[in-house]
Amino acid sequence: MAKAWSLLLLLIILVFGAFVEGSHGSKLSQNYYKSTCPQVLSIVKAKTESTLKKKPRMGASLLRLHFHDCFVNGCDGSILLDDNSTFIGEKTALANNNSARGFELVDDIKAEVEKTCPGVVSCADILAIAARDSTVVLGGPSWKVKSGRRDSITASRADANKFIPAPSFTLSALKSNFHAKGLSLKDLVALSGAHTIGLARCTTFRAHIYNDSNIDPSFAKSLQHKCPRNGKDNIHRRLDLRTPITFDNFYFRNLLKKKGLLRSDQELFNDKSADSLVKKYAADSSKFFKQFTKSMIKMSNIKPLTGNSGQIRINCRKAEVAAAIKNETRIGASLLRLHFHDCFVNGCDGSVLLDDNSTFIGEKTAVPNNNSARGFNVVDNIKARLEKACPGVVSCADILAIAARDSVVRLGGPSWKVRLGRRDSTSASRSAANTSIPPPTSNLSALISSFSAQGLSIKNLVALSGSHTIGLARCTSFRSHIYNDSNIDPSFANSLRRICPRSGNDSVLAPLDRQTPTCFDNLYYKNLLDKKGLLHSDQEIFNGSSLTDGLVKKYAADTSLLFKEFAKSMIKMGNIKPLTGNAGEIRINCRKAN
Repeated sequence: MAKAWSLLLLLIILVFGAFVEGSHGSKLSQNYYKSTCPQVLSIVKAKTESTLKKKPRMGASLLRLHFHDCFVNGCDGSILLDDNSTFIGEKTALANNNSARGFELVDDIKAEVEKTCPGVVSCADILAIAARDSTVVLGGPSWKVKSGRRDSITASRADANKFIPAPSFTLSALKSNFHAKGLSLKDLVALSGAHTIGLARCTTFRAHIYNDSNIDPSFAKSLQHKCPRNGKDNIHRRLDLRTPITFDNFYFRNLLKKKGLLRSDQELFNDKSADSLVKKYAADSSKFFKQFTKSMIKMSNIKPLTGNSGQIRINCRKAEVAAAIKNETRIGASLLRLHFHDCFVNGCDGSVLLDDNSTFIGEKTAVPNNNSARGFNVVDNIKARLEKACPGVVSCADILAIAARDSVVRLGGPSWKVRLGRRDSTSASRSAANTSIPPPTSNLSALISSFSAQGLSIKNLVALSGSHTIGLARCTSFRSHIYNDSNIDPSFANSLRRICPRSGNDSVLAPLDRQTPTCFDNLYYKNLLDKKGLLHSDQEIFNGSSLTDGLVKKYAADTSLLFKEFAKSMIKMGNIKPLTGNAGEIRINCRKAN
């Protein structure tokens, strides 16, 4: 049972970036993973401790990653994302390029966590926990980390350049920067104390050691020997010369002696409003530690993604599938449609996914699917990941069933428990697809007959037709309706004729629900009441029949009733003649039989 649940979680994540939440819903909580991943704290701690014993500098790197993450659109793990075709990420921003480190350690921690609790713990939470553990390992204070952050699906180099404070900042600029994040002067000074550990590159302190007067002359000279006016940009120097791998209050003592490495460091003690705080923390490490923990908790709560926002990444560097869905929400409707077309042709057996071969012509080129069915690449990606984790275990038919449910949920619709255990067919049939999948020209009688042949009732027919609240249809599928039928709103028909002429433009697309085409709701039925069903088969279920008109009115008036009946009908449809036991196979590649 535990293994099946893990597989289910993995599928959810791979398709839609995970909807699994902690026990406290949308709020950050110290006990967020108490029931879903109680081992997470010990896993992160063990991995952090073992790494820092060998590479103590890595502690400062992890702390810095968390800081730079939170300052760019909130604590959402965006700093960890590699560039992709949809965005240039934060790793090459000025503050991070050739400077930010620790990504491999985060990868290692994530991999360990995934082994124990797949799809549960976010990369953003791992950063927050690892930052705390790094501080403790190097001698600093501890604090209780609230968890429940979710991961962003995008990142922005431009935002990183804009929001991460530069080492050349004056106190005024620092105060303004921190204030924009809801952080006070006290937070600014305390959090700057993180520079008691770590290194900085020559490029970050060159201007300070050559141009500024608020620096100890001998200290400046010693640095100038290593960091010339030109060249040696990547030479590193300790932010705290005395105890660079110990988290203490020596950073503040250095500032009193004008030995802050960065201009932004020394600005905190430069005859201005922050001087008294620097003196206080230099004199009393316990006061510094106390305020540092308060400020870290506060910073870690900057605009976290919670609830259904964002995702739980499997790989902290990538949000590939979720990003694709964000950019093309149409894929949700495509996956739902694949499951429907699969089940209506000889049962829910994954046959729709099979490519043609020497023994059969498959379903992909059937009239309802040709140049129309989509989402195969998403299924391929899910299957490839699953084969790495659990080779030969999860069928392509089950992937379709789960992906269909998660598509609906992602787009705002209901959820339901998906029964698993389907096996995959070894053959497919274009002729069976042409016979069994109801075309958009079907009248009500033909629809009822088609659904009845699959063991589905009129109530199932009307509820499942509600899936047309999302997605698009081609001109060829609605042309006859807008030119030949009388049960269509004239202005609606005219607007469609502009993009879909009597001949040509066959592949032009129109939304099945004009109002909310990427939101799963009940507006499809409201459109039918207004005679604005896009397909002939859509409007047929509200066309004066006592069998279906009443159901359409009910669902148009009550979203919760629709969601309840839709979920029931999806469960029923998902159980159409599945292959089980020793029938069929578990395909390795969803496109071809083993």
